[in-house]
Amino acid sequence: MDTSLPSILHAIDTTGPGGAETVFLDLTENLTLEGYRSFAVIKGPGWVEDQLKARGMQYYIVKPKGSFSFSYYRKLFRIIRENNVKLIQAHLLGSTLTYSIIALLLRIPLVATLHGKVDVNPNERLIFIKNLIMKLGVKRLIAVSRDLANYIETRGLFNKGNIRVIYNGVDVKDYRKSNLNEIRLLLKLDKQAILVGSVGNIRPAKAYDVLIKAAKEVITHNRNIHFVIAGHKKPELMQQLEDLMDKVGVSQHVHFIGFQQPSAAFFSQMDLFTLSSSSEGFSISTIEAMATGLAAVVTCCGGPEEIITHKTTGWLVPVNDPQALASGILTVLNDPNLQCSLAQKGQLHITENFSLDFLIKQYQTLYEELLVEAYQ
Repeated sequence: MDTSLPSILHAIDTTGPGGAETVFLDLTENLTLEGYRSFAVIKGPGWVEDQLKARGMQYYIVKPKGSFSFSYYRKLFRIIRENNVKLIQAHLLGSTLTYSIIALLLRIPLVATLHGKVDVNPNERLIFIKNLIMKLGVKRLIAVSRDLANYIETRGLFNKGNIRVIYNGVDVKDYRKSNLNEIRLLLKLDKQAILVGSVGNIRPAKAYDVLIKAAKEVITHNRNIHFVIAGHKKPELMQQLEDLMDKVGVSQHVHFIGFQQPSAAFFSQMDLFTLSSSSEGFSISTIEAMATGLAAVVTCCGGPEEIITHKTTGWLVPVNDPQALASGILTVLNDPNLQCSLAQKGQLHITENFSLDFLIKQYQTLYEELLVEAYQ
């Protein structure tokens, strides 16, 4: 690694798997500007570090000490100077606030990508001060959907003229149907079982309680249908969901199997994708599923409405409505021609509009614009 080259620093304040973390990794690895290099700064060990290692990428771990630590900032300043950093890319609120202060002090352009409404929660503690720091330090704010951008704009949380929408993307060539059978074997299901997949860490916004209630309705019509949910489990929330499954009688048909990597292998074994979320800034899992060639039945929870055209590239249902979700799933599964049409048109739509290559090109163009503005 030639450390004499000017560089772009990529930062995120979370260490586990997720959509924002995947975009962070893909940007750091794939974004190349002539005469520049990319490296990462993270806050600790975990899945993100494992991925950085696996991809052979340069990175630093700098652990914060308290809400504002001079030694923490001193370490970051040293890394920035030693690597001749000319632009910073931050993801999520925590890193955006940290590097807004640094960008102000060192006069380095900062791009911040926010991945959901949780990043701009108006009830956030000290939100006025945090918004002021962001407005002063961030040159361009990236929202991953128009819905999120509108949410930010209408609440005056950031300077409207400096907000851009760049949709997330996936490496579409990695997502294809296959003959893998591990999940059916794991769950001891026969080949005739119909698998409806969902992906996302166990947290309230994923609304898995809605999915469980929808599953009850679905299996009354077809007991050969099984719901398979992949994502990190939080013990307290998981216990609530298990209690609900027992209560409504779907414990043998709803399976939480934990985090699955790579996601492409999981999707390749599913027959249908569903998303029950109450709120999504975008929804990486939706475009991953569609890129695989799965028909998608998803809630109108923010980002998905900008991905899917109802009844053409997928099926949209209202949020927090188990009956509507169940009806959508059954409608698609009971009509093979519809299911095939949604899958084919959805896959083509993702290939043409939500590829990783397209994502990278948009960020490259933005970086080049800011570098010229700052240094020429």
